[in-house]
Amino acid sequence: MLSSASLPGLAAHGVAVPAYPRDGAPGVVHLGLGAFHRAHQALVFDRLLAEGDRRWGVLGVAMRQPALAQALAAQDHLYSVQTASAQERSWRVSGALWHSCVASESPHTVVQAMAAASTRWVTLTVTEKAYTPALAALLVQGLRARRAAGLGGLTVASCDNLSGNGRQLRALCLAAANDPANDSARGSEDGLADWIAAHCAFPNSMVDRIVPAASSVTSAEAAQALGVPDQAALRTEAFWEWVIERNFVDDTDAATLSAVGVQVVDEVAPFEEAKLRLLNGSHSAMACIGALARLPVISNCIAQPAVYQLVHGLMSHELGPLLRRPDWPDYRDALLQRFANPTLQHSVHQIATDSSQKISQRWVPSALAALQAGLPVERLAFAAACWLRYCRGVDEQGRAYVLADPLSESLMALARAAGDDLDTLVATLGCLPAVWGEALPAHPGWLPRVRHWLGRVQAKGVLVSADAVR
Repeated sequence: MLSSASLPGLAAHGVAVPAYPRDGAPGVVHLGLGAFHRAHQALVFDRLLAEGDRRWGVLGVAMRQPALAQALAAQDHLYSVQTASAQERSWRVSGALWHSCVASESPHTVVQAMAAASTRWVTLTVTEKAYTPALAALLVQGLRARRAAGLGGLTVASCDNLSGNGRQLRALCLAAANDPANDSARGSEDGLADWIAAHCAFPNSMVDRIVPAASSVTSAEAAQALGVPDQAALRTEAFWEWVIERNFVDDTDAATLSAVGVQVVDEVAPFEEAKLRLLNGSHSAMACIGALARLPVISNCIAQPAVYQLVHGLMSHELGPLLRRPDWPDYRDALLQRFANPTLQHSVHQIATDSSQKISQRWVPSALAALQAGLPVERLAFAAACWLRYCRGVDEQGRAYVLADPLSESLMALARAAGDDLDTLVATLGCLPAVWGEALPAHPGWLPRVRHWLGRVQAKGVLVSADAVR
């Protein structure tokens, strides 16, 4: 099994391994011990540690399930990451994760870690939906304990795929600190909220890297490459971005992060917006298309000429022109190359998970802005039509699939009730305020185009219809 003792043998066979000491107290508490963090921020911290900056060791906190934390602990919190493209593959072992725990089992351990003198940062990758009061309460407990110990504030860096993520988290924490009904708060009279506002930083950030879910295939490839089993192996792409607001408790962190490739900027919103609309928006469209056409992964989807042209046109004509990111055409071109990477095996059904919660960020703002600017919305309307058809839970060959969505029961019930009546389907699923808001379905230029493309998809199939979108 992968362990500290196995590292010299791996290095001798050309696998990059951590050569720095991994003892001592971590400087980062990370909430959300999932694949994305371990293939993204943790590798940034790994590089900082490799350059001799020992302040970036990580305590990884699994929020609910203990299995991953247990697997990592069994191999000294080491894990391998394959960086893969169509041209080459390489393996490295990350050593940035020093310890782990499970918040649901030992919240006091998390609180103590946030209150430790060595801790400088708390980072989070816990949701794509919304932060919960329970999460804010946990953070506030840690900050309360930190203040009680006479220590300074923390940089609390949200890395979740949420608009204004740092701003949202700060507001929720201040509300929790002020709420006398919260077990972690004693009301505003003790000044905790004021202390948090004055001494802690909550920078907005945008993160971008495609990290498929861990799989048995990746584990098997890791065992072959390393010569030892790795229960936590991951696969990712070469491309990565971390754009973070210049808002830190320690101002020198800006230069430290910039030196290893993190983009430190005054405003994250243009980058965040481009990622949500170009990457995530295109991903959601391809996920629906792939589910219907039985194209299991994104590289299968983009390999279809009709889908490639659809996605290129979607980004070029309906999403990109309204973005503030100055280099969005270059970002678009990089995305098309990334989507075509055959090694990632990024499941369309994984991407389609919780789609009812994601559409409001990924498609709705673009569609509204395009309509208001007089730009085309045909490709967005086509994507919306594909989602309506996707909610039936059965592909074009009649094979059922799982609709992994918090609204799955109601979505499928509405789709079943509508049957072949496409007008009813558009009037129900296409007008759900929780998904589409109020303004977009009310715009006269929207629903008729969705209904048009839904009819084409139903009559001719999703790939033939995609080829007709102009």
